[in-house]
Amino acid sequence: MQKTVAVLGGGIGGLSACFHLSKSHQVSKIVLLERAGRFGGWLSSTRREDGAVFEHGPRGIRPAGAVGRNTLNMVEELGLESEVLPVTYDHVASKNRYLYVGGQLHKMPSGLGGVVRTVPPFSRPLVQSVLKEILISRGKEEDESVHSFVSRRLGTELADIAIDSLCRGVFAGDCRKLSVRSCLPPLYNAEKARGSIVLGMLLGSGPEPDVPPSTLAKRAAQENWAQWSLKRGLQNLPEALEERMRNGGRVEVHKDTPVMGLSTNGTGWEIQLEVGTIKADHIISALPAKALASALPSAAQPLSQQLLEIATVTVAVVNLEYEGSVLPVTGFGHLVPSSEDRGLLGVVYDSVPFPQHNRTGGHTTRLTVMMGGAWFQEVFGNPEKVTEQLLLDRATQAVTSHLGVTTPPIWSIVALLKDCIPQYYLGHWKRLENMRQYIRDHNLPLSLAGSSYDGVSVNDVIFSGRMAAEGLVGKV
Repeated sequence: MQKTVAVLGGGIGGLSACFHLSKSHQVSKIVLLERAGRFGGWLSSTRREDGAVFEHGPRGIRPAGAVGRNTLNMVEELGLESEVLPVTYDHVASKNRYLYVGGQLHKMPSGLGGVVRTVPPFSRPLVQSVLKEILISRGKEEDESVHSFVSRRLGTELADIAIDSLCRGVFAGDCRKLSVRSCLPPLYNAEKARGSIVLGMLLGSGPEPDVPPSTLAKRAAQENWAQWSLKRGLQNLPEALEERMRNGGRVEVHKDTPVMGLSTNGTGWEIQLEVGTIKADHIISALPAKALASALPSAAQPLSQQLLEIATVTVAVVNLEYEGSVLPVTGFGHLVPSSEDRGLLGVVYDSVPFPQHNRTGGHTTRLTVMMGGAWFQEVFGNPEKVTEQLLLDRATQAVTSHLGVTTPPIWSIVALLKDCIPQYYLGHWKRLENMRQYIRDHNLPLSLAGSSYDGVSVNDVIFSGRMAAEGLVGKV
């Protein structure tokens, strides 16, 4: 079939879709359209002359599960194996993760001792919650908030402190609003399949997509990687994908090319650009849901309406560099529950997992402070009006009060990531079902990919691009 497929959005999801489409000969032309002046979306790294690397977005990718293998398979296909920086499970950055509660850092319980003893900030041993959990009956609802689910099964203390912090660290979101079914499917599925999270984890809770491991993915499993990055920062992944697209000759790539509107002409699409139009037989949208909503024709109003209901949050990411070793503890970083400080989500001790990203010559400590999320407006006001100085001050104050660092940073950079993380609120699964049903019922040649739908992690988004491509051309 001589088909033209347009991929909207050149973030990691759109790039992944192009990568998989370009391996098939069922499409004659692939066009990638990106609004910004660069590809990669939120995967963005600053590389300094002296060798230091700072991440403004995601900073470590987990190799676990089918989606984790899928990403490593892509890394190998792109010839980036020699660039990978692995962090194993026995590394201090994997073993030590902290919570900042009651004005103090507490190491998160790990290993058997941490589970059978009472470890502050918790008031009883975790093993009690875990054993009780096995006996708690299944929930009756089709969906439930993460907080309600964990309170019901593991108790309010774990929900208020640990899960509250986890949701802030992963989704920059409020666990009282986020959906357990869409945000933490393994927990939801474990209860569905086995009646218990613990039993689900022990016995398995349903099939995983079939992703055979590449040599690199096998190595990750053998060496017990907890996470990995790339020597030149994670931005190297979209850069390698872009280079593959440009050299492969199958994909026409356009940056600085916003999509102004879409119209259907019975069989396919007409894509309005700032200058001229492009015709396509099928569209894979890897745009944020709201961006797709505003481009769709008025005839697809019901679909646009559903898309607009997918909320997003804004996160301020402040990279700080300090002279010498300034950390009082060593580990991955610490998270802060909403009850402790609503505006401050957590601090990552980047130099611990990835010392390779420190500058050459002279010891330094790199930290990243994450702020805002679901609490951005409440704490910092309108993102359009907040100053970088305010965010920088707030970040350095946190480093001083949480970590006792009294010297000022020798270098800093503030990034305001507007609407960067979609929030899967209660009933998100139903909204997805309705949208995909609408697309089928109206025979729209449209596939949805990207972080707005089936997972916000880098692995999930890369996998969504692959699934969208394979939905069109079959397994490649």
